[in-house]
Amino acid sequence: MFLSAEWRDLVMLNYEIDAGLVQKFVPEGTQLDHWQDRVFLSLVGFRFLKTKFLGISVPFHRNFEEVNLRFYVRRAEGQEIRRGVVFIREIVPRWAIARAARAFYNENYVALPMSNRIDCAGAARLSAEYSWKFHKRWNRMQVAVKGEPTLPGPGSQQQFIAEHYWGYAAQPDGGCVEYRVDHPAWRVWAAQEATFEGDVKDLYGADFAAELGKKPASAFLAEGSEVVVYRGRRL
Repeated sequence: MFLSAEWRDLVMLNYEIDAGLVQKFVPEGTQLDHWQDRVFLSLVGFRFLKTKFLGISVPFHRNFEEVNLRFYVRRAEGQEIRRGVVFIREIVPRWAIARAARAFYNENYVALPMSNRIDCAGAARLSAEYSWKFHKRWNRMQVAVKGEPTLPGPGSQQQFIAEHYWGYAAQPDGGCVEYRVDHPAWRVWAAQEATFEGDVKDLYGADFAAELGKKPASAFLAEGSEVVVYRGRRL
């Protein structure tokens, strides 16, 4: 085990894209994963809580935000199909966390000032917002939801987005590291409102920034749970 924590209040903004946008980022040994012949890119913001690295709780590094831009791949291991994520970039507020993730997995982490706001306005409404500052400008993603959360239906787009239990990271020499992420299925709310505001051209590149400037194909909020991230292995 590399890391244990709680992931809570996951905001997921999902964009349907052309496969060519991410094809060059697909790690060796994996292939793009599709939902109903569609390829998705997701901007995901959430809270890390009660975090431990290698079983150790590090002061001032237990509770923090993360925002990541990711897409979805799959890999066959014998008769098992492993569905996973590939990260374009991950943002955290602590440089030590970013450095550790780069060292262990070669993930593309960056440390930036961040904040979050989770609001309840009565029992029937909740909103969640994640912000980060880059080049002196604050960027913001937010959803508002109503009602009670439910488990995603089998084969639904929400299940496809939320239930990938593997991570894949391309390595500098062209190889790939695979690591497992354990957590129960999450209950989700479909978003009544969803927004992303910011200029991320320099952070993600012009092509990804153009996609994030469009209206999301879907958006939802996941409750989250305790999670365990295991050490990676080279394929």
